[in-house]
Amino acid sequence: MTETVCVGAIAGSYGVRGEVRLKSFCADPEAIAEYGPLTGDNGASYSVTLTRPIKNGFAARLGGVATKEEADALKGVQLFAPRDRLPATEEDEFYHADLIGLRVVDTGGTEIGTIRAVMDHGAGDLLEIKGPGLKNTVLLPFTRACVPTVDLAGGKVVADPPEGLF
Repeated sequence: MTETVCVGAIAGSYGVRGEVRLKSFCADPEAIAEYGPLTGDNGASYSVTLTRPIKNGFAARLGGVATKEEADALKGVQLFAPRDRLPATEEDEFYHADLIGLRVVDTGGTEIGTIRAVMDHGAGDLLEIKGPGLKNTVLLPFTRACVPTVDLAGGKVVADPPEGLF
């Protein structure tokens, strides 16, 4: 498990007074302000104050950012919170960061590949799997039927993919 988890990203500036457009990746989007100070992938630390909801996120003030130019320069910066500040997960609930990099084996124990990403396009999560015998990545539905076992301690998931997927 990682020591930090990506909880949001800066999408650019908002207005002319140094506010930023903030995308929250949290289950409760407003909770991103409670996990601060957040560390950017640029190495800087930011306190976060949400000022108002806007389309696709929030307008926010970040500590140390006072001008539109400073806010513009932060576009694309990902924000991370220490894992111990985040709420504990419930049974059958996982942080995406914990799943990425896990080995994927089939129900017979044969290694299929590793999880490269977890995607959610609205109809449920998909695991992007890259494997040694695969020309392209494969998207596996992250459901109890297709992934009956997640073993974080063992560093693997057991997959029962639909026929013909691999």
